[in-house]
Amino acid sequence: MFAVVAIAGFQEMLREGDKLNVPLQATEKGGNITFDQVVLLSDGDDLKIGSPFLSGASVEAKVLEHGRDEKIRVFKMRRRKRYRRTHGHRQDFTTIEVVKINAGK
Repeated sequence: MFAVVAIAGFQEMLREGDKLNVPLQATEKGGNITFDQVVLLSDGDDLKIGSPFLSGASVEAKVLEHGRDEKIRVFKMRRRKRYRRTHGHRQDFTTIEVVKINAGK
């Protein structure tokens, strides 16, 4: 069984037991979080597609940790104009583990 869930503007394919990094969630470490925006749900040959989301379906996950990705460098330059700018960025993330997929109705 797997589900496609919309999490903070991204669609993720999840199975029970999966661990993945998602954009920062406002839940404490060790807490549970529920994602209600299920786009697609598959259980073998049974496929349910929402328009846009399935009512009653949800995915429960446990928050394992919060962290920050590695720094990326953004460099802008205009040739022959003496224009150079360097910016760095580190994205915050939350590591979750999928506990249960609820099919609902």
